[in-house]
Amino acid sequence: MNGEAAIPAVLAFAGLDPSGGAGLVADVEAVASMGCHLCPIATALTVQDSRRAYRYECVDSMLLVEQARAILADMPVRAVKIGMLGEVAAAEVLHSLLMEHPELPVVFDPVLAAGGGGSLSDDALLDAIRSLILPVTTILTPNSEEARRLAPAADSLDACAEELQSLGCEYVLITGGHEPTPEVHNTLYSGHRRLEEWTWQRLPDDYHGSGCTLSAAVAGLLAHGLEPFTALHEAQEYTWETLQHAYTAGAGQRLPNRLFWARGDD
Repeated sequence: MNGEAAIPAVLAFAGLDPSGGAGLVADVEAVASMGCHLCPIATALTVQDSRRAYRYECVDSMLLVEQARAILADMPVRAVKIGMLGEVAAAEVLHSLLMEHPELPVVFDPVLAAGGGGSLSDDALLDAIRSLILPVTTILTPNSEEARRLAPAADSLDACAEELQSLGCEYVLITGGHEPTPEVHNTLYSGHRRLEEWTWQRLPDDYHGSGCTLSAAVAGLLAHGLEPFTALHEAQEYTWETLQHAYTAGAGQRLPNRLFWARGDD
Protein backbone atom coordinates (compact mmCIF):
# COMPACT_ATOMS: atom_id res chain seq x y z
CA MET A 1 0.00 0.00 0.00
CA ASN A 2 3.07 2.27 0.34
CA GLY A 3 1.44 4.20 3.16
CA GLU A 4 -1.64 5.07 1.13
CA ALA A 5 -5.02 5.01 2.80
CA ALA A 6 -7.00 2.16 1.30
CA ILE A 7 -9.96 3.17 -0.83
CA PRO A 8 -12.81 0.97 0.45
CA ALA A 9 -14.03 -1.63 -1.98
CA VAL A 10 -17.61 -2.68 -2.60
CA LEU A 11 -18.29 -6.17 -3.96
CA ALA A 12 -21.29 -6.08 -6.30
CA PHE A 13 -23.32 -8.93 -7.78
CA ALA A 14 -25.69 -7.81 -10.54
CA GLY A 15 -26.66 -8.27 -14.16
CA LEU A 16 -24.75 -6.71 -17.03
CA ASP A 17 -27.04 -4.26 -18.84
CA PRO A 18 -25.72 -3.35 -22.31
CA SER A 19 -27.69 -0.09 -22.30
CA GLY A 20 -25.51 1.15 -19.43
CA GLY A 21 -28.53 2.37 -17.51
CA ALA A 22 -28.84 -0.25 -14.81
CA GLY A 23 -26.99 -3.23 -13.34
CA LEU A 24 -23.24 -3.26 -12.95
CA VAL A 25 -22.65 -0.10 -14.99
CA ALA A 26 -24.93 1.82 -12.64
CA ASP A 27 -23.13 0.27 -9.67
CA VAL A 28 -19.70 1.29 -10.96
CA GLU A 29 -20.73 4.91 -11.47
CA ALA A 30 -22.64 5.26 -8.20
CA VAL A 31 -19.99 3.58 -6.05
CA ALA A 32 -17.23 5.64 -7.69
CA SER A 33 -19.29 8.76 -6.94
CA MET A 34 -19.19 7.76 -3.27
CA GLY A 35 -15.39 7.59 -3.40
CA CYS A 36 -15.15 3.80 -3.39
CA HIS A 37 -13.78 1.10 -5.67
CA LEU A 38 -16.29 -1.34 -7.17
CA CYS A 39 -15.49 -5.01 -7.71
CA PRO A 40 -18.19 -6.09 -10.20
CA ILE A 41 -19.34 -9.70 -10.60
CA ALA A 42 -21.90 -10.36 -13.34
CA THR A 43 -24.67 -12.72 -12.27
CA ALA A 44 -26.27 -12.64 -15.71
CA LEU A 45 -25.81 -11.31 -19.22
CA THR A 46 -28.95 -9.53 -20.36
CA VAL A 47 -30.45 -8.47 -23.64
CA GLN A 48 -32.08 -5.15 -22.86
CA ASP A 49 -32.22 -1.54 -23.92
CA SER A 50 -33.66 1.63 -22.42
CA ARG A 51 -37.17 0.29 -23.11
CA ARG A 52 -37.24 -3.23 -21.65
CA ALA A 53 -35.43 -6.50 -20.98
CA TYR A 54 -35.87 -9.19 -23.62
CA ARG A 55 -33.97 -12.16 -22.22
CA TYR A 56 -30.98 -13.11 -20.09
CA GLU A 57 -28.53 -15.92 -19.47
CA CYS A 58 -27.17 -16.61 -16.00
CA VAL A 59 -23.48 -16.97 -15.23
CA ASP A 60 -22.39 -20.26 -13.68
CA SER A 61 -22.91 -19.99 -9.93
CA MET A 62 -19.56 -21.53 -9.01
CA LEU A 63 -17.83 -18.91 -11.14
CA LEU A 64 -19.55 -16.24 -9.03
CA VAL A 65 -18.10 -17.73 -5.86
CA GLU A 66 -14.61 -18.17 -7.31
CA GLN A 67 -14.52 -14.54 -8.38
CA ALA A 68 -15.82 -13.29 -5.04
CA ARG A 69 -13.38 -15.31 -2.97
CA ALA A 70 -10.47 -14.10 -5.07
CA ILE A 71 -11.48 -10.47 -4.45
CA LEU A 72 -12.21 -10.95 -0.75
CA ALA A 73 -8.74 -12.41 -0.25
CA ASP A 74 -7.08 -9.55 -2.13
CA MET A 75 -8.91 -6.25 -1.52
CA PRO A 76 -10.32 -4.28 1.44
CA VAL A 77 -13.97 -5.09 0.79
CA ARG A 78 -16.15 -3.14 3.22
CA ALA A 79 -19.66 -3.77 1.85
CA VAL A 80 -21.60 -6.04 -0.50
CA LYS A 81 -24.30 -4.95 -2.92
CA ILE A 82 -26.64 -7.47 -4.57
CA GLY A 83 -28.91 -6.70 -7.49
CA MET A 84 -30.25 -9.13 -10.08
CA LEU A 85 -29.72 -12.77 -9.09
CA GLY A 86 -31.31 -14.48 -12.08
CA GLU A 87 -31.60 -18.01 -10.70
CA VAL A 88 -31.87 -20.04 -7.50
CA ALA A 89 -28.30 -21.35 -7.74
CA ALA A 90 -26.97 -17.80 -7.44
CA ALA A 91 -29.00 -17.24 -4.27
CA GLU A 92 -27.70 -20.49 -2.82
CA VAL A 93 -24.02 -19.77 -3.37
CA LEU A 94 -24.31 -16.14 -2.24
CA HIS A 95 -26.01 -17.25 0.96
CA SER A 96 -23.09 -19.56 1.73
CA LEU A 97 -20.53 -16.89 0.85
CA LEU A 98 -22.17 -14.20 2.98
CA MET A 99 -22.49 -16.56 5.94
CA GLU A 100 -18.68 -16.80 5.82
CA HIS A 101 -18.40 -12.99 6.10
CA PRO A 102 -20.94 -11.79 8.68
CA GLU A 103 -18.87 -8.65 9.26
CA LEU A 104 -19.80 -7.24 5.85
CA PRO A 105 -22.96 -5.12 5.53
CA VAL A 106 -25.17 -6.34 2.67
CA VAL A 107 -27.37 -4.03 0.60
CA PHE A 108 -29.92 -5.93 -1.49
CA ASP A 109 -31.86 -4.30 -4.32
CA PRO A 110 -34.33 -7.06 -5.29
CA VAL A 111 -34.32 -6.59 -9.06
CA LEU A 112 -37.31 -8.71 -10.09
CA ALA A 113 -38.12 -6.97 -13.38
CA ALA A 114 -36.52 -4.43 -15.69
CA GLY A 115 -37.64 -0.85 -15.20
CA GLY A 116 -39.35 -0.65 -18.57
CA GLY A 117 -40.74 -4.18 -18.45
CA GLY A 118 -39.53 -7.76 -18.74
CA SER A 119 -39.34 -10.29 -15.90
CA LEU A 120 -35.98 -11.10 -14.33
CA SER A 121 -37.24 -13.63 -11.77
CA ASP A 122 -39.66 -16.51 -11.22
CA ASP A 123 -41.51 -18.01 -8.24
CA ALA A 124 -38.66 -20.37 -7.33
CA LEU A 125 -36.21 -17.48 -7.18
CA LEU A 126 -38.62 -15.44 -5.04
CA ASP A 127 -38.76 -18.32 -2.55
CA ALA A 128 -34.96 -18.56 -2.54
CA ILE A 129 -34.65 -14.82 -1.93
CA ARG A 130 -36.99 -15.05 1.05
CA SER A 131 -35.24 -18.03 2.62
CA LEU A 132 -31.59 -17.41 1.69
CA ILE A 133 -30.89 -13.75 0.88
CA LEU A 134 -33.20 -11.74 3.14
CA PRO A 135 -31.83 -13.41 6.32
CA VAL A 136 -28.34 -12.08 5.49
CA THR A 137 -29.47 -8.64 4.29
CA THR A 138 -28.57 -5.52 6.26
CA ILE A 139 -30.53 -3.06 4.11
CA LEU A 140 -33.25 -4.04 1.64
CA THR A 141 -34.28 -1.39 -0.90
CA PRO A 142 -37.37 -2.61 -2.79
CA ASN A 143 -39.73 -0.37 -4.66
CA SER A 144 -43.38 -0.79 -3.68
CA GLU A 145 -44.07 -3.33 -6.43
CA GLU A 146 -41.09 -5.48 -5.41
CA ALA A 147 -42.12 -5.29 -1.75
CA ARG A 148 -45.57 -6.60 -2.62
CA ARG A 149 -44.11 -9.47 -4.67
CA LEU A 150 -41.76 -10.46 -1.85
CA ALA A 151 -44.55 -10.28 0.76
CA PRO A 152 -47.69 -11.26 -1.20
CA ALA A 153 -49.81 -12.00 1.88
CA ALA A 154 -49.39 -8.49 3.27
CA ASP A 155 -52.32 -6.10 2.86
CA SER A 156 -50.32 -2.84 3.05
CA LEU A 157 -46.78 -1.61 2.52
CA ASP A 158 -46.36 -1.35 6.29
CA ALA A 159 -47.31 -5.02 6.52
CA CYS A 160 -44.90 -5.85 3.70
CA ALA A 161 -42.08 -4.22 5.65
CA GLU A 162 -43.05 -6.12 8.79
CA GLU A 163 -42.96 -9.44 6.94
CA LEU A 164 -39.65 -8.65 5.27
CA GLN A 165 -38.11 -7.75 8.63
CA SER A 166 -39.45 -10.99 10.09
CA LEU A 167 -37.51 -12.84 7.37
CA GLY A 168 -34.28 -11.30 8.60
CA CYS A 169 -33.70 -7.87 7.03
CA GLU A 170 -32.33 -5.37 9.52
CA TYR A 171 -33.53 -2.30 7.59
CA VAL A 172 -36.16 -2.05 4.85
CA LEU A 173 -36.46 1.08 2.71
CA ILE A 174 -39.55 0.90 0.50
CA THR A 175 -39.37 3.47 -2.27
CA GLY A 176 -42.54 5.07 -3.57
CA GLY A 177 -41.77 6.01 -7.13
CA HIS A 178 -44.36 3.54 -8.47
CA GLU A 179 -47.15 4.77 -6.21
CA PRO A 180 -49.87 7.16 -7.53
CA THR A 181 -48.93 10.04 -5.23
CA PRO A 182 -48.11 13.67 -6.12
CA GLU A 183 -44.75 13.33 -4.36
CA VAL A 184 -42.48 10.33 -3.84
CA HIS A 185 -42.51 8.93 -0.32
CA ASN A 186 -39.70 6.60 0.72
CA THR A 187 -40.28 4.87 4.04
CA LEU A 188 -37.65 3.28 6.28
CA TYR A 189 -38.46 0.48 8.70
CA SER A 190 -36.35 -1.23 11.36
CA GLY A 191 -37.00 -2.83 14.71
CA HIS A 192 -40.51 -3.68 13.46
CA ARG A 193 -41.55 -0.06 13.27
CA ARG A 194 -41.42 2.95 10.96
CA LEU A 195 -38.26 4.91 11.52
CA GLU A 196 -38.54 7.68 8.95
CA GLU A 197 -40.39 8.84 5.86
CA TRP A 198 -38.63 10.99 3.29
CA THR A 199 -40.59 13.02 0.74
CA TRP A 200 -39.07 13.90 -2.63
CA GLN A 201 -40.32 15.99 -5.51
CA ARG A 202 -41.74 13.72 -8.20
CA LEU A 203 -39.86 14.29 -11.43
CA PRO A 204 -41.77 14.08 -14.73
CA ASP A 205 -40.03 11.20 -16.50
CA ASP A 206 -39.45 7.45 -16.18
CA TYR A 207 -35.92 6.31 -15.39
CA HIS A 208 -33.86 3.19 -16.07
CA GLY A 209 -31.54 2.30 -13.21
CA SER A 210 -32.74 4.47 -10.33
CA GLY A 211 -33.00 1.54 -7.91
CA CYS A 212 -29.51 0.32 -8.78
CA THR A 213 -28.20 3.83 -8.27
CA LEU A 214 -29.75 4.16 -4.82
CA SER A 215 -28.66 0.77 -3.50
CA ALA A 216 -25.11 1.08 -4.85
CA ALA A 217 -24.76 4.53 -3.30
CA VAL A 218 -25.93 3.15 0.05
CA ALA A 219 -23.34 0.37 -0.18
CA GLY A 220 -20.60 2.86 -0.96
CA LEU A 221 -21.47 5.01 2.02
CA LEU A 222 -21.62 1.99 4.33
CA ALA A 223 -18.16 1.03 3.05
CA HIS A 224 -16.92 4.37 4.40
CA GLY A 225 -18.30 3.45 7.81
CA LEU A 226 -21.46 5.58 7.85
CA GLU A 227 -24.25 4.18 9.96
CA PRO A 228 -27.30 2.96 7.97
CA PHE A 229 -29.67 5.88 8.65
CA THR A 230 -27.17 8.48 7.47
CA ALA A 231 -26.12 6.37 4.49
CA LEU A 232 -29.73 5.96 3.39
CA HIS A 233 -30.46 9.69 3.66
CA GLU A 234 -27.34 10.77 1.76
CA ALA A 235 -27.85 8.09 -0.91
CA GLN A 236 -31.40 9.31 -1.55
CA GLU A 237 -30.18 12.89 -1.98
CA TYR A 238 -27.55 11.71 -4.46
CA THR A 239 -30.05 9.55 -6.37
CA TRP A 240 -32.57 12.39 -6.66
CA GLU A 241 -29.84 14.60 -8.13
CA THR A 242 -28.92 11.90 -10.67
CA LEU A 243 -32.56 11.83 -11.79
CA GLN A 244 -32.87 15.60 -11.94
CA HIS A 245 -29.81 15.59 -14.22
CA ALA A 246 -30.98 12.53 -16.20
CA TYR A 247 -30.44 12.33 -19.95
CA THR A 248 -31.95 10.57 -22.94
CA ALA A 249 -29.70 7.96 -24.54
CA GLY A 250 -32.22 5.78 -26.37
CA ALA A 251 -35.86 5.50 -27.32
CA GLY A 252 -37.11 4.50 -23.86
CA GLN A 253 -36.56 5.61 -20.29
CA ARG A 254 -34.13 8.34 -19.35
CA LEU A 255 -30.87 7.36 -17.67
CA PRO A 256 -29.73 8.76 -14.31
CA ASN A 257 -26.67 10.97 -14.68
CA ARG A 258 -24.63 9.46 -11.89
CA LEU A 259 -21.63 11.63 -12.79
CA PHE A 260 -23.55 14.93 -12.72
CA TRP A 261 -21.16 16.19 -10.05
CA ALA A 262 -18.22 16.03 -12.48
CA ARG A 263 -19.51 18.97 -14.54
CA GLY A 264 -17.71 22.18 -13.69
CA ASP A 265 -20.88 24.28 -13.89
CA ASP A 266 -22.66 22.11 -11.27
